[in-house]
Amino acid sequence: MFNRQTTTFLKQRMEEAGIRPVSKFGQNFLIDLNLVNMIADSANITKQDVVLEVGTGTGSLTGLIAQKARQVITVEIDQNLWQLAQEELASFSNITFLQQDALRNKNNLSPVLLDTIRSEMAKTEGTRLKLVANLPYNIATPLITNLLTLDDITPTSMTVTIQKELAERIIARPGTKEFGALSLWIQAQCNPEIVRIMSPKVFWPRPKVESAIIHIETDFNKRGRIPDLPYYHRFVRNLFIHRRKLLRGVLVSIFKNQLTKQQIDNILEGINLTGNVRAEQLAVPVIFELCERFRQTQQSEN
Repeated sequence: MFNRQTTTFLKQRMEEAGIRPVSKFGQNFLIDLNLVNMIADSANITKQDVVLEVGTGTGSLTGLIAQKARQVITVEIDQNLWQLAQEELASFSNITFLQQDALRNKNNLSPVLLDTIRSEMAKTEGTRLKLVANLPYNIATPLITNLLTLDDITPTSMTVTIQKELAERIIARPGTKEFGALSLWIQAQCNPEIVRIMSPKVFWPRPKVESAIIHIETDFNKRGRIPDLPYYHRFVRNLFIHRRKLLRGVLVSIFKNQLTKQQIDNILEGINLTGNVRAEQLAVPVIFELCERFRQTQQSEN
């Protein structure tokens, strides 16, 4: 068993270890134990699962995950917390502790982390990967985005605490100011839902913004309909670099020196689209179809 980390316990334990929260690492500890339980429960973890946690902290969530999962791979960039968490969770034999940054850069995950996940997944046939974490705000977007670029170890779900504003962007509908490249990237291959909005009061230290628990379930049927994930990813990112520009102008800019204006007009006409709309007004299936027409046209040109 491990200690249930109440606010009093957490502060005393960190004081004993001579540790203080480090703001540059985005350290805001979730101190409402009911919400810690809610994250673990919402992930529907089973003994089939290898669970990735990024941001071990003091191990409060890690211990709950380890009770349910086959294996936990937990990553902590702060060496002091990495050591403390290992002490707190010494009774568990199914936790791999990594002390490092989960990201190599904003577009790539750490090679050491990827090797560790692949090695663990290979041990048992039918193993599923899940991300379950109280994520530091500053790595949430690149982590979620990059995990969905992986073909061989695509997570079946991601249940995470993130900034409320980010959660709203992930679930946003067309025509709203939140709708953008991130919405399109995730909704084209997953079914996301906000589980709970959380006040700053449930964290220590308190962040300046509200947070949310979001559950993102990968829909492998939807994902399988995307023939070229890297192409789709680039397409939707480029589409929203100038989100207020009209669609035709954005497309002409994206495909400058690659396709003629006439070819672009033909593609738009082929799916009954006028160039006088903005990308943010179009539904996910429409943008997917638009992307495919451009990909096929470029493929036939080469």
